[in-house]
Amino acid sequence: MRARPVALTPSECQSYAALRHATRWLSGTARASSYSARVSDDRYGGGVVSRRTPRSRPQPADRGLVVEDVQTGWVGAVVRVEKSGGQHVVVLEDRHGRTRSFGLGPGFWVDGEPVELVAPPRSAGPAGPARTASGSVAVAATRARVARASRIWVEGTHDAELVERVWGDDLRVEGVVVEPLDGADHLVDRVVQFAPGPGRRVGVLVDHLVPGSKESRIAAEAVRAAPGGSVLVLGHPYVDVWQAVRPQRLGLDAWPTVERGTEWKRGVLRALGWPADEPGATARAWARILGSVRSYADLDPALLGRVEELIDFVTA
Repeated sequence: MRARPVALTPSECQSYAALRHATRWLSGTARASSYSARVSDDRYGGGVVSRRTPRSRPQPADRGLVVEDVQTGWVGAVVRVEKSGGQHVVVLEDRHGRTRSFGLGPGFWVDGEPVELVAPPRSAGPAGPARTASGSVAVAATRARVARASRIWVEGTHDAELVERVWGDDLRVEGVVVEPLDGADHLVDRVVQFAPGPGRRVGVLVDHLVPGSKESRIAAEAVRAAPGGSVLVLGHPYVDVWQAVRPQRLGLDAWPTVERGTEWKRGVLRALGWPADEPGATARAWARILGSVRSYADLDPALLGRVEELIDFVTA
């Protein structure tokens, strides 16, 4: 026998609609809820209605977690958990940079499932040795080493800030300075001016270093311009270092694809619905992206290996 339709009351309809209104934070795509009303027929032909409301699971309100408040439909990333008016609240930032506070507890959705937000657990102290953001064993009570003659060069300021974010502690211990090149076009001239040699090495991190590209030709010329293998040029496959940050840290499945002829950063901001054309839009977007990076685990392995190899090269 076919199951008969279920007639819901107006209040039930509103609840059902509210659950179906879960929205993706950045794309604005509606996500269907997992709420279901099932009808099963017993052997006497009487329809039995079984409504199952999904149970909320506890979910720590970790920084960067994208959640939705079911009652208001507000979708945003967790900025912080704080105490206000005698209760703990979570501060959410939406895709336009606006913030709003909500009380911790039930009434939120994460990835289409109901959750009860709870304060993140406080660390009781490391079980083993303390680690830096790069995963290295932290060296306690050690002053920064005097800078080596060797250098690591990266293409731009954003690259340098990302390397500092994850490897900064390690670089200070090793005495390695990271400098932005402001583009790779003049790399060969910079190598000649720097005059690398024994004990004065240069490791270079280049964007979009793929076979046959302009960057690959420049890299080969830079290596030939230096004596005795004192220059190492490595690269990652991304158009821009932004892509080295795992998109999940921003609530994305993947970084947007930008069509040829469009400035990449601006195209990404438009695709995400972030401010793109006003002054300072790129800087604010990068601050938001960089703020989502907590450690090496938030970066793509294609960048991790390159930076580690460059550090080893200039400290050998």
